[in-house]
Amino acid sequence: MSDPSTAREALIVEAIGDVAKLLDRLEAVVPAVREACQAVHQAGQDLNEQIRDLDRRMAVTTQSAKNMVVKHIAAHTEDAARRTVDQQSRAMADAARVAFGAELGAAMQRLQGAAQPAVARRAHRWEPWLTHAAAVAAAAAATWVLALSWIPS
Repeated sequence: MSDPSTAREALIVEAIGDVAKLLDRLEAVVPAVREACQAVHQAGQDLNEQIRDLDRRMAVTTQSAKNMVVKHIAAHTEDAARRTVDQQSRAMADAARVAFGAELGAAMQRLQGAAQPAVARRAHRWEPWLTHAAAVAAAAAATWVLALSWIPS
């Protein structure tokens, strides 16, 4: 081939040479790009496997956490229920005590009112016996006096 005669031809030859170098470089890059694509594809598969493994571990961890939360809630609910039952039992006992006391007090008032006449009668119940006892004593004294007066001296 002959040397370029004009500047234009020289530039075209130089551009063709640059394109040839560029094509050589591109041909050298293609295997590297293919390897990079394969590496990216393999990395994606590895990442998918890691994600599946992570999902499995997270499912186990989540289930464990759920179980612990359920046990915790059950324990606190049972404790709260026990305290509520105790409080209600105490409140019911107090209310029953107050109601029983009020009812007993009212019943005692009624009973006392009903028993008052009987107590009053009982207090005066000994008066007829006292009269009889006085009559017996008087009769005994009179008999004694009469008996002594009939005895000859």
